[in-house]
Amino acid sequence: MMSKILFINTIILSAIFLAGCTSNEEGDFEVAFDNKIEHIHGIGYAGETNGLYFATHGGLKIYCDSEATRNYNDYMGFNAVDEGFYTSGHPGGHSDIPNPFGIQRSFDGGRTLEHIKFEGETDYHAMAVGYDSHDIFLMNPERNSELEKGFYRSVDEGETWEEVDAEGLEGGVLSFAMHPADSNFVAAATSEGIYLSKNGGNDFKVLTDAGHSGTAVYFFEDDLYYATYGESVKLVKRSVRNDDKVAINIPKMNDDGILYIARNPRNTEELGIYTINGDAYLSKDGSVEQWGKILNDGNAK
Repeated sequence: MMSKILFINTIILSAIFLAGCTSNEEGDFEVAFDNKIEHIHGIGYAGETNGLYFATHGGLKIYCDSEATRNYNDYMGFNAVDEGFYTSGHPGGHSDIPNPFGIQRSFDGGRTLEHIKFEGETDYHAMAVGYDSHDIFLMNPERNSELEKGFYRSVDEGETWEEVDAEGLEGGVLSFAMHPADSNFVAAATSEGIYLSKNGGNDFKVLTDAGHSGTAVYFFEDDLYYATYGESVKLVKRSVRNDDKVAINIPKMNDDGILYIARNPRNTEELGIYTINGDAYLSKDGSVEQWGKILNDGNAK
């Protein structure tokens, strides 16, 4: 069995180095995908579509109606929102966007990207965006033209930035999540556990027991979904209003863990997860008693 240390190191390396569907009116922007999907840096239901987006080094892969499609660019820090998605990353071979992206957004399924901030300066891996608010929380990895190294939030879609202390946040950060509408709630998955801030990231409190490393965080309405790895893989749904929590049934996993979580806002019974070993599952029954595997080691099923 994979040791816990090796497992967590693998996750950290993956994090660091690592709609329905639209029509095909614009040529080969979306084409049938039949290759292996690797280096995924986020999943989500973006804009007014029902397809589950996978943000990868090789572009966007969109799973819809049992088919996967593709388009291009290297997406990191991917966050689905009500009108589309926000992202960081690197341009593809035919793009004239400066490298790295900084922060970009798309409201047309990735056909075009709109510059928000830090284009040509910074690549953001740990970034969260409110699904409805479009507020941004991020970890700035190194000094750029406007920000020092540290943690920042913006409540005006990247126009201005406020530094926050992130007091109490421990361990290597794997990912952040922000409440869809109330940006006081920010969650973090780190090598030391799952953390929650109720004041916009000024301070965090750990939600998990010692020995349980956090691997994924995701907000849907007032519920925080989070995944951990300790003696086993666990997925939990916790209300940020009253702290009620419930364990969620997950597929059997061997030497694996959950990296990304997404719920379909147009079909709330549909929940998707993606794992460190390149597997992806969908549950469509609401009770999460049945899971269908849509990726097996990165291969579309």
